[in-house]
Amino acid sequence: MNETEGLRLRRVQRPQVITDELPEHRNKGSGTYSGKVFQVTLLSLGGFLLLPLLVIILIIESPIHPEVFSLKEPPLMKGCWEPNLKLREAERLFEDQITGPESIVNIGDVFYAGTADGKIVKLIGRRIHTVTRLGKLPCGEATQLVSGGQVVAGRKLSFINDVAVTQDGKKIYFTDSSSRWQRRDYMHLIMEATADGRVLEYDTESRELTVLMENLRFPNGIQLLPDEESVLVAETTMARIRRVHVAGLNKGGMDTFIDNLPGFPDNIRPSSTGGYWVAMSSVRPNPGFSMLDFLSQRPWIKKFIFKLFSQEVLMKFVPRYSLVAELHDGGICTRSFHDPNGLVAAYVSEVHEHKGSLYLGSFRSPYIAKLDLSKV
Repeated sequence: MNETEGLRLRRVQRPQVITDELPEHRNKGSGTYSGKVFQVTLLSLGGFLLLPLLVIILIIESPIHPEVFSLKEPPLMKGCWEPNLKLREAERLFEDQITGPESIVNIGDVFYAGTADGKIVKLIGRRIHTVTRLGKLPCGEATQLVSGGQVVAGRKLSFINDVAVTQDGKKIYFTDSSSRWQRRDYMHLIMEATADGRVLEYDTESRELTVLMENLRFPNGIQLLPDEESVLVAETTMARIRRVHVAGLNKGGMDTFIDNLPGFPDNIRPSSTGGYWVAMSSVRPNPGFSMLDFLSQRPWIKKFIFKLFSQEVLMKFVPRYSLVAELHDGGICTRSFHDPNGLVAAYVSEVHEHKGSLYLGSFRSPYIAKLDLSKV
């Protein structure tokens, strides 16, 4: 083979070498192309799934129309408010036999409770007897004095809550927590924070209804003071207790009994030492983070949350922390009992003292908790 033939051979062989490399380049190009196709497909699928959700979120109207309001920085949980585990000394009564015994009263050693399923029950020993079932048509031993749903002074009584009665039985004071929401919608009421709650008076002789105070944010528990000239009212959303003057020279006025509580107050009941027991089922930890305080200035977040989740789902995200406090004149806290995480006594709504023990009602739990004060 001469030099010319060798050159021709090399020229023929070079394309062959290049041809051998082409499959590798094709594979690399094919892999890159496939990866891009996968990414585009994934993004398209995600957009296909998310777009309807976003459209629904934008189109669906939120069930609540929250108002902006402000709370003071929560008090430090120290001194009288120092966390402890004293409520965990309580024992459960009638467990899984009763539904949400929110309020409790006794006549002698016989207890009565109003429950979340609309019953008034009598508790004798270990037995439970249904006295009446409330609703549109009450049945049993009951006389209807005020009808829920009726319009008073231009607003509907949608959420008749707690009551206080004078010694002579002539006057009944009660809270109407909202003209929009009912009891079963309590989370809507708390999150909406509308100032449409009222305190009313019912005269058992004339049968007249009178509005004593209005524009309250979730007025809840009510307790008549000994002089019967004023009542204490828990304004739950605002984490405070107001004093409304219902008789005497100051009738129609209102002042603050205690402001900026470390939790959201429910019912108020007298203590044996001349003070008042206040139950709180959720706290505003300091140090710590309070979700309700944070959301008070962000109504758009509340709207978004209620578009996505039901009340039952939202309750699972609310930290449980039971707090019971004894308050005296001037809003002075003298002692408090705690159950962080609500392990023994959860969702406390009321504290009823009887013969050295506290009976703890609950708006949600299936039991009454009993705390022997001699143990704490």
